[in-house]
Amino acid sequence: MSEKDLNLLLDTCLLAGKIMMESNAEMYRVEDTMSRIALASGNYRLVSYVTQTGLFIGIDRTSTIRMEQITNRSINLEKVVNVNNLSRKYVAGNLTLKELYSALQVIEKDRSFFPMWLQILSAAVISGTIMVLFGGEVHDIPTTLVIGGIGYTIYLYGLKFFRIKFLSEFLSSLLIGLTAILSVRVGLGINQDLIIIGCVMPLVPGVQITNAIRDLLAGHYVSGVSRATEATMTSAMIGFAIAFIFQLFY
Repeated sequence: MSEKDLNLLLDTCLLAGKIMMESNAEMYRVEDTMSRIALASGNYRLVSYVTQTGLFIGIDRTSTIRMEQITNRSINLEKVVNVNNLSRKYVAGNLTLKELYSALQVIEKDRSFFPMWLQILSAAVISGTIMVLFGGEVHDIPTTLVIGGIGYTIYLYGLKFFRIKFLSEFLSSLLIGLTAILSVRVGLGINQDLIIIGCVMPLVPGVQITNAIRDLLAGHYVSGVSRATEATMTSAMIGFAIAFIFQLFY
């Protein structure tokens, strides 16, 4: 493989890893995908070091090293699946390296996501159903739907304007706790505890906790601990907000 082709291979692996990292994929999945692309390109051994904030890759026995900084992270499992599908097609010989790189560029530029109204509606429905699953009253479903939707709206707009993830979750949980207690006191709800539990569930960092455990089990201790720390901070902000509201009213 010529130097130009090696550079294309590194660019392709780096782009695939970047997309997956920005979409909140597990570290071992990112490394495995990049390694398989390199192996399928001529039995090259890719050396990589992956963290939540950066990618470092190079071809073994060469002096070429590439780095990519990861500044934005969100949960977009559809992109992870698309990158995995493309890598499998390439390994199977159904795509050339140039075609794979071009397809990855299309995925990277794709900014389509669920509209905000659908995200809020989904959060409201999740809040109501989880409240019932925890043993709540059917009478509390409408109240939980409204509070859960309002709380998630505050969270989304908080991310947009403050750009501080933990602050958005704190403000959202603060409003959820306040409205849940007031709704019970005016007779619109019965069990404030279960209403609060249902409404904060869309804010709970379930994906981060799962990925942290999977990274730790796969031996990626740095990324596993950092993701666990991020999940702990998010959970702490939710807990602090609810505790603050309880301290005001009781």
